Amino acid sequence: MNKLEKILYTAHTHATGGRDGKSTSDDGLLNVNLALPKAMGGSGNATNSEQLFAAGYSACFIGALRNVAGLKKVEVPDGVAIDASVDIGPIPQGFGIAVKLMISLPGLDLAVAQDLIDTAHQVCPYSNATRGNIQIDLLLA
Repeated sequence: MNKLEKILYTAHTHATGGRDGKSTSDDGLLNVNLALPKAMGGSGNATNSEQLFAAGYSACFIGALRNVAGLKKVEVPDGVAIDASVDIGPIPQGFGIAVKLMISLPGLDLAVAQDLIDTAHQVCPYSNATRGNIQIDLLLA
């Protein structure tokens, strides 16, 4: 287990209703209705936990890419983007998720881009939180 050396920020949310509910942040910036996806028998008329995880992981990973690129003196292209997929399905002890990040670093040399991705995967908080627990595929688009 990784223990934080110092707390830089703490996010606070309040959820009600589970997968068919609502989630809000203490600062009021997050205020979303939640719905079980249609593929899982729900209404699908609101966002879901997997979409929120995909959005958070991909945004965080871009931050990690920018961080490591700065340390390596590499300029991250303006068009950096990630298309994230989060799968959910049964595992022996309940349900699990798997993640695929399609990472676009247009104009960068392939070896440089792959090195940034590999290094970012070592420092990204989402990568560190999930490493060894779920399948994560990082693909250079």
